[in-house]
Amino acid sequence: MKHRMRFGLGLPGRTLLLAVVVAALSACQVMGLGTKSESAATPQQQAAAEQMAADLMPDYRIGPEDELFISVWKEPDLQRKVLVRPDGGISFPLAGDLQVAGKTVKEVEQALTERIQKYIPEAVVTVTVDKVSGYTIFVLGKVKNPGQYQLGRYVDVIQALTLAGGVTTFADENDIKVIRRVNGKPVVFPFDYTAVKRGHHLEQNITLQSGDVVVVP
Repeated sequence: MKHRMRFGLGLPGRTLLLAVVVAALSACQVMGLGTKSESAATPQQQAAAEQMAADLMPDYRIGPEDELFISVWKEPDLQRKVLVRPDGGISFPLAGDLQVAGKTVKEVEQALTERIQKYIPEAVVTVTVDKVSGYTIFVLGKVKNPGQYQLGRYVDVIQALTLAGGVTTFADENDIKVIRRVNGKPVVFPFDYTAVKRGHHLEQNITLQSGDVVVVP
């Protein structure tokens, strides 16, 4: 099941209410993130949500399938939407092929500016993220809405569980795991939900990276 962005997520149950209190300590709000693919949101609402999310994350690192809008000031022929390829690269006139995956918007602007200024010395390049597709996490196991979540900003473990509707009654809250691939090998991060809700071991509430899998046994 694939989930996209929506507003006004409900937080059912006392467990999730406590989770929100802890999540607030991390200074991250879970709003405008995650929705099911069968959502009735219009394309205009979807685009507005994605743009709002992109505006709120200046440190967002671009990923494959993200859609960028690149423009060079006073150069109408150098204004266009560019889709990041699966290999993380893009092509742009006068700049050629450029790897952008894993870079921030500012880093891509700088790289494009350096290349384009070889031909247009006073070039001013602007890059915006029109559509975020590259940040995807998975929440599996004993949660109310397991599946794939395609988000517009970074989330931590508690926020991911909240997006998935919270854990079910028979979930083992003390043995949740985050599985991440590092250099092709799986690395497991433990997460004791019960302890974190009580204010202990808050360091376990890590920020998730794209591709992370949260498993609730």
